[in-house]
Amino acid sequence: MKNTAFILLIGLLGGLLGGCNKYLEVQPDDTMVVPKTLSDLQALLDNTNRMNLQRTPNFSEASADDYFLPGNQFDNIEVELQRIYTWQVKDYLFQNDWSIAYEPIFIANLCLEQLQEIPASSNLSTWNQIKGASLFFRSYYYQQLLWTYAPAYDPATAAKDWGIVLRNTSDFNEPSQRATVQQSYDRVLHDAKEAAALLPDLPALPMRPSKAAAYGLLARTFLSMRMYDSAYQYADAALRIKNDLMNFNGDADINGSITEQVPFRMFNKEILFYTEMATTNYIINPSTVAVDSNIIKQYSPQDLRLIALYTPVDNAYHFKGSYTGNEWQYFTGIATDELFLIRAEGAARTGKLEQAKSDLRALLISRWDKTCAPPVVEPASAIEAIDLILDERRKELYMRGLRWMDIKRLNKEGRNITLQRSVAGKLYKLQPNDKYFALPLPKDIVSSNVPQNP
Repeated sequence: MKNTAFILLIGLLGGLLGGCNKYLEVQPDDTMVVPKTLSDLQALLDNTNRMNLQRTPNFSEASADDYFLPGNQFDNIEVELQRIYTWQVKDYLFQNDWSIAYEPIFIANLCLEQLQEIPASSNLSTWNQIKGASLFFRSYYYQQLLWTYAPAYDPATAAKDWGIVLRNTSDFNEPSQRATVQQSYDRVLHDAKEAAALLPDLPALPMRPSKAAAYGLLARTFLSMRMYDSAYQYADAALRIKNDLMNFNGDADINGSITEQVPFRMFNKEILFYTEMATTNYIINPSTVAVDSNIIKQYSPQDLRLIALYTPVDNAYHFKGSYTGNEWQYFTGIATDELFLIRAEGAARTGKLEQAKSDLRALLISRWDKTCAPPVVEPASAIEAIDLILDERRKELYMRGLRWMDIKRLNKEGRNITLQRSVAGKLYKLQPNDKYFALPLPKDIVSSNVPQNP
């Protein structure tokens, strides 16, 4: 693998999106090497530390309702983290989720631009894969930023609501301008669809994008937009390529037993695309936060997820079941279990009740104690099916970077999910559809003439 591409990154990425309305705080110099070959560009995209690992926002999950700080943990964390926990964040600086997510976007743009200097005829298959992967990465992180920093998609207001900054160039002199929610989602969908047309069905490595992952990204996006028929179609397209589920009774991708502290292998059969949650301002460290008791109460005794995903500690439960292969990081990539739930929800909301039941049943059987009677999945109506599927999303997809988006979209439909935390006898609440659900932008970004959220 060539090193020239990384020389460029060492010089350029240190100050990404910090302190001004440019990508960079550091000007390039004459010693930096510009990637010129397909191998160089692939090397950039294969730099997993920049593109996959600890990259997706944690600000949103830290603001959601799947956890609490037990005992005196609140007193032991920094003031900035206390403000995150109580929905009082105002001014904060680089380095943060915003800047971390824009790094792979910069790399994707650089690859797309340099690709235009290389004839496609030199190696059409590789050329297409690099273009598709670059578009996928840009779309993927734009979506992550939208879910964190923009309001829920509403077709009535999307053309005027603030979205994110769409950086479609690597030119750090290009001013940053905030797009609308509609423009932002249009870009996510455009890039993901184009990526799907260029990528192979499955990747050589799960850190690389693929057609199945692009379909999964589109399914996620349409779900967050409440366009359920499209969410169903793309989840179905992804699952037609890969629909493996681990059997929690015993599986080659389980490290011995689900009772182990690290039960799942890092690249297990369910993973279509691998990313991890960022650890900046890491209030939600799995070893310190406790799982919301309302989630724990929902598991049936026959449901193996209770012992696979959690471990009891001091009258509470801590999460241990991430697909990262370790105890301290959260998997946030695209996996088949999530796609089964997206397809099930899309089916239930579009008149395909039997398909919804079939998908839900398939997932639960893979998680159910085989020595017990199989799970009964017989909702009498679409409404009952949707309620059941939404419960399963919380039970199956803990800390995947999805809950904040779910709350936002469901409150748009009138679910009236109110968040509350009690700290030293004081109750903090976040009401449904509060403006704070579009989390505040970093101070250094706002100071560069990018509008702050209301």
